[in-house]
Amino acid sequence: MKPNVADILIEALPYIRFFSGMTLVIKYGGHAMVDQQLKEDFAGDITLMKLIGLNPVVVHGGGPQINKVLERMGISSRFVRGMRFTDQETMDVVEMVLGGNVNKSIVGQINRQGGKSVGLTGKDGGLLLAEKLHIMHQPDENKPPEILDPGLVGKVTRVNAELLNTLSTQGFIPVIAPVGVGTAGETFNINADLVASKVAGALVSGRLIYLTDVDGLLDSRGRLITSVDAQTVSEMIREGTITGGMIPKVEYALDALKNGVEKVQIINGTRRHALLLELFTDQGIGTQVTA
Repeated sequence: MKPNVADILIEALPYIRFFSGMTLVIKYGGHAMVDQQLKEDFAGDITLMKLIGLNPVVVHGGGPQINKVLERMGISSRFVRGMRFTDQETMDVVEMVLGGNVNKSIVGQINRQGGKSVGLTGKDGGLLLAEKLHIMHQPDENKPPEILDPGLVGKVTRVNAELLNTLSTQGFIPVIAPVGVGTAGETFNINADLVASKVAGALVSGRLIYLTDVDGLLDSRGRLITSVDAQTVSEMIREGTITGGMIPKVEYALDALKNGVEKVQIINGTRRHALLLELFTDQGIGTQVTA
């Protein structure tokens, strides 16, 4: 029998009580950022979470949006080990798209739902200090590794947690574009999954949630794994069960756990109200990774 509204609310009550006051970092990306209905659902879910006592912090991507602008401007894209090669011309576009159009669109959607959201890049208040990323690559085990240069791509060296805590305490929902600043004022393009991991670790958040376009982590038979520990995840990477673009995401998840985050959840953001289903129902919908 289909549960009625009262049953759903009663099921959610203990989870609302448990999560009240907890900081949660949500990486927002994939198809959920493109589909209009999913965008509205996400904004509503984030607003509801804040109104019932949770402290959500959003980190967003924007690869498809960057690609469209680069194409219109006649700038070709190339990738180094899965990372966008970022020269100064590309960096200008990345900063404009992520810190401008995409960030302010998310902020506007949350505010229209009744939330109090504020958009930030890593430059605001020294939120994300960064340094240039060098990629080690070893194409042949019989040869020494190479150092690849992805251009103005960075890694996070420090997060201004005080700024985010102040905003959350004042009732705001921070929405962060993954653009960092170096010690000499240079601007860096940073992987949003990495930024989410570092922000979650700096805040010692209760949860780090990755919205993806897949259901979560799958076992060797393609079945969803609902809960798994860090050691098993590392073994799955070595065995080749976890492959492709999921590997760096999972590695960032493991790093967050090492830095004090209680749990990481990987869920399918293409499902309507995915956040609410994962957090406030008995079954959940994705994979929970624990230390």
